[in-house]
Formats: sequence, structure tokens, C-alpha cells
Amino acid sequence: MTIEEKLKEKKIKLTTARKALLSLFKEAHKPLCFEDIKAQIHMDKATFYRNMTIFEQAGIFNIFASNNNLRYFELKVTPHAHFICTTCNKVECIDNIDISLKNFEVQTITINGKCQECIKAKG
Repeated sequence: MTIEEKLKEKKIKLTTARKALLSLFKEAHKPLCFEDIKAQIHMDKATFYRNMTIFEQAGIFNIFASNNNLRYFELKVTPHAHFICTTCNKVECIDNIDISLKNFEVQTITINGKCQECIKAKG
């Protein structure tokens, strides 16, 4: 089922703003926050967050917070972990980790630590 079909099933109107958001996230292939895309979209912060909440409630997006209290969003595809650098706050997806747990439905796991760039910078 496509995202557009899922929206129609949930009776969510596919507005121009929502099409623009979906297009950005389809191309990104990584979690994004409002700060990452604000220059690429023509909507205010409140409209952005309202639409993202609608997408999350429809089961289309995952939302999680980073160390610097920014909220990150990504299209819900397969469950995977996220790595957040505690120094530079960079967010990366980790696809090659087994996150299946018996008797639980895992939706997201966040791992905190230092990325390679920050480790090298410390010297």
C-alpha cells in the first residue's frame, strides 16, 4: 500500500503541503527535523508539526527526540535503530542490528555515543 493510499484509507486529505513533505522525506532516506528542511518548504513551524502529528497518528511516520531536544521524523519503513552523537547531535540510521525481542513489538531504538568524526576530532 502506498503512502497516498494509506492517507486516503485514513480519510486524510492530501494537500499541497502534505505532498511537499512526503516528497522531501521520500528523497531523504534518513530522519529529518524541521531545522533540516525549513528552507526547502513553504510552511510555518506550527503547520509543519501539525501535519507531522497527523502522519504519525496515521502510522506513516516515526517521531523521536535527539539529545538537543529537536524532534526528528522519518517515514515508517522497517524497524531499525538510530545512533545519536552526544557531541555533535548527528542522527544516523542503523539498519544492520537485530532489534527483535520476544513478547514486544519494537518500533525504534536509540543508541547514544560519539560518531567517528567526533572521535577523530578529539585526537
